[in-house]
Amino acid sequence: MSLTFEHTTLGQRVLFGTGQAGENLASEIARLGAQRVMVIASTSQSAVAESITKDVDVALNYADVAPHVPLEKAQKGRAAAAELGIDLLVCVGGGSTIGLAKAIAMTSGLPIVAVPTTYAGSEATNVWGLTMDARKTTGVDDKVLPVTVIYDARLTLALPVGLSVASGLNALAHCVDSMWAPRADPINQTLAAEGIRALNRGLRTIKRDLHDRDGREETLYGAYLSAVAFASAGSGIHHKICHVVGGAYNMPHAHTHAAVLPYVLAFNAPFAPEAERRIAAAFGSDTAVEGLSALRAALDAPTALKDYGLAEENIPEAAQLILPFIPASNPRTVTVENLEALLTAAWSGTTPGL
Repeated sequence: MSLTFEHTTLGQRVLFGTGQAGENLASEIARLGAQRVMVIASTSQSAVAESITKDVDVALNYADVAPHVPLEKAQKGRAAAAELGIDLLVCVGGGSTIGLAKAIAMTSGLPIVAVPTTYAGSEATNVWGLTMDARKTTGVDDKVLPVTVIYDARLTLALPVGLSVASGLNALAHCVDSMWAPRADPINQTLAAEGIRALNRGLRTIKRDLHDRDGREETLYGAYLSAVAFASAGSGIHHKICHVVGGAYNMPHAHTHAAVLPYVLAFNAPFAPEAERRIAAAFGSDTAVEGLSALRAALDAPTALKDYGLAEENIPEAAQLILPFIPASNPRTVTVENLEALLTAAWSGTTPGL
């Protein structure tokens, strides 16, 4: 077998330990020599942020966070950081919170320490996203990659089972998309496959027992692997669809990813046999679609975009908005017609089979 590929691994420090977030954060701030720390956490995560920063001298606690990072929110955050001479951003929360920290870092160059409380995975990527006039723009910039990620499964215990499932399936979508993304290679595909295995086990455990520590840890581990694979492989068809419709129609990020994933997998799998084989093997199933379907059934996963804000009459417009962003390397040729068919099936929640 002859292999030829180019692979980039992003440099980042990862500290993983249940119950150790506060200790790890304090030591990391000291290691970085930060004096003016801005802690970004939504109102719902303020108690968590306070609990892990009690031994930290915080210059600014900041809670003006919104999904999809509206540009005006980014500008306010940037101004607040500049006014107080902030030298380190600490974000505690999910994708929206981490996204705001990235938006600030993108223009300021400030380092980020990320403390995730969901399985979004943004903490391990150099991908940013901003929304303006109902249109979401994403890009890649190494300045937005957090220098350190602190994982603590205890911080995810407040996630109810429904959000745990949606967030975990968002992570799973990173793995699946990494199998055929523009820079897919044997290394990030291997990381993605291990991520699928971990998420398949961990999410099933969480569904059975919301407070199971092993399940939480395994799901966090899988979410990290999914993000590393995604950061290396790039953004494929699934993420282009979800980023566009999420920003255009103000849909919840994790639930949108969870609902769209089976339709993208059914759409691409017949045209990517090697990727399909890897995904099926990671699930321990005969086919990739069967493996994902079995997991989704066990989790009672989100099934239809109509439940999360997409109107049926918006589907033709959505397809037109998405099409220019679909990577040319996608294993199946994408047209407005088959994209509309995919979105219609995902909107209604019909059985995937495109």
